[in-house]
Amino acid sequence: MILDRLKLFGGNSNPELTAKICQYLQILQGQAVVKTFSDGEIMVEIGENVRGRDVFVVQSTCAPVNHNLMELLVIMDALKRASAWRITPVLPYYGYARQDTKVLPRVPISAKLVADLITIAGGHRLICLDLHANQIQGFFNIPVDNLFAAPVLLEYLRHHFNKELVLVSPDAGGVERARAFAKRLNASLAIIDKRRGVGQKVEAMQVVGDVKGKPTIIVDDMVDTGGTLTEAAKALSENGAASINACCTHAVLSGKAVESIENSNIENLIVTDSIPITAKAKGCKKIKVLTVANLLGEAIKRAHLNDSVSSLFV
Repeated sequence: MILDRLKLFGGNSNPELTAKICQYLQILQGQAVVKTFSDGEIMVEIGENVRGRDVFVVQSTCAPVNHNLMELLVIMDALKRASAWRITPVLPYYGYARQDTKVLPRVPISAKLVADLITIAGGHRLICLDLHANQIQGFFNIPVDNLFAAPVLLEYLRHHFNKELVLVSPDAGGVERARAFAKRLNASLAIIDKRRGVGQKVEAMQVVGDVKGKPTIIVDDMVDTGGTLTEAAKALSENGAASINACCTHAVLSGKAVESIENSNIENLIVTDSIPITAKAKGCKKIKVLTVANLLGEAIKRAHLNDSVSSLFV
């Protein structure tokens, strides 16, 4: 399979994942200098000819979010000015995705702003993974391939858990995701009735569904501070769940999330490497990391060859 017209570059947000994708594609990573001046400015220099090439840029806009986003935009601008034929940003994690609608009168829709920035910087199409809200695809006037990490997570769950599982959505918004997992695992479904009290503190109020004496797995798209996850686990424990595990695509794990997980009754948290795992998280025996490199690599290869990526949307 000839991929000689394909070039893959990576920013500094997730170099390990970029290297794994290159290994899957059996290509060398594009040469580029991406550094920061002492005052915080980002400087990029593409170190090889990209004229007329199909270029992909892997960059998760995770913490530090603004720096990594700006790094992506500057890399894309450099490639555009170097006459790349097509530029496809690959965002394993799309920062600002939670700001996808106006929840108050005078607030921005930051997810749309990021979409505009990526397009203006020279993006011809976008490959991303488990967007927090599917409607973000409509913020772009370019093709968007929103892949799902479900195949990677499901393969692990099938090999490590029995068929008496109950898949749990930690809130009403995640029911569709949990139902899809439950269907593929031939498992039952439960929902946490999550409400927010004073100061927006998460309070898991009620478990809708039968979890007593059954192994449970909480399914979510991301774990940020861990508040929703640990409160959901607490509710499941109080309702007699035999065991509590969890899985998600994006391990944001900000603040004291790792400590919260370690101190909770969650036995395992299965995540992907869409966001680089911190040293603290790597030291937590409860956190298991799966790679999405092959999934993203296959999407990149098919996009380059103009083949269908439909079979990846499962």
